Amino acid sequence: MKVLALRLVVIAAAVAVIVVLPSHLSDYHQLVGGEIAIFFIAILGLDLLTGYTGQISLGHGAFMAIGGYTTAILYRDHADALPWHSTLSTIPAAAAASFALGVLVGIPALRLSGAYLALATFSVALVVPALANNYTHFSGGRDGIFLPIRTGHWSYIVGWGLAGITLLLAWLFLRGRTGRAWRGLRDSDTAASSAGVDISVYKTLAFGISAAFAGVAGSLFVLISGIAQPDEFGLLLSVELFIGAAVAGLGSLWGVVVGAAFVYFLRVGAQGTSIAYLDSHKYAAPVLQGAAVILVMFLLPGGFAGLLRRLGLLAARLPSLPPVGGGRD
Repeated sequence: MKVLALRLVVIAAAVAVIVVLPSHLSDYHQLVGGEIAIFFIAILGLDLLTGYTGQISLGHGAFMAIGGYTTAILYRDHADALPWHSTLSTIPAAAAASFALGVLVGIPALRLSGAYLALATFSVALVVPALANNYTHFSGGRDGIFLPIRTGHWSYIVGWGLAGITLLLAWLFLRGRTGRAWRGLRDSDTAASSAGVDISVYKTLAFGISAAFAGVAGSLFVLISGIAQPDEFGLLLSVELFIGAAVAGLGSLWGVVVGAAFVYFLRVGAQGTSIAYLDSHKYAAPVLQGAAVILVMFLLPGGFAGLLRRLGLLAARLPSLPPVGGGRD
């Protein structure tokens, strides 16, 4: 009960902070909050796949790219046929397109696991941005596709509104039969199959749903940044999402917001720092990101969720401690 109470306190505090913050932040800092929400949604989807079914993906940047380009192309080619809030109305289509790609990747991935699955998804992360670069008449190439500029307040409200919706959906998936099947697959395919779980269906479904979450994040990324460009969805983005999931704590929803904030500020901090002895400023980001990740993994091997679990166990043991003075008056 005390562990549950601690979790509820953490959730209530997080919700209160997210709701109250906009009234105390400048438009720029609200924009930062909206960008953190993007990573929250993408990492949440990756956590469903890797943390709850045990399938490794290094290609979620590609799923974000599909979602982002779906939104950008629909707005560019069909803005007149869409309602006034046309950019938001493209988000379901972005999720559906990414879901379809996730299923297509998930079907052949059924025969792969571990490093082989990681390499397969790694190739997806390389191919999708390359296609966007080559088919310039469709994707705009390196110049990209431009969308209207949004305010920081709009970004924050829409970003965390979508983050709340995806978190609720993830919670509902995990509480039901689907979540139990995913956990069974993570622990043992053989045991799950003997219990009546259709391995191919649930593994493919996990890939599709995880990719759909990434598609929503990619759509939101394009809406907030105002441009869909191949370089924004490169391989480094997929690696950053995996880092965020590890920092959050795989197999738990409690630390996703911490993982998202970590990735965002790590990216901003690394890009804003130069290292004198490196050949070029562009190499500073990967070096600093790697060093920061090693440090965090050393201090928090189970991620932020693991820290919460340890605090919960500590709170549960506190009543068993003898009173000061041995219980005497």
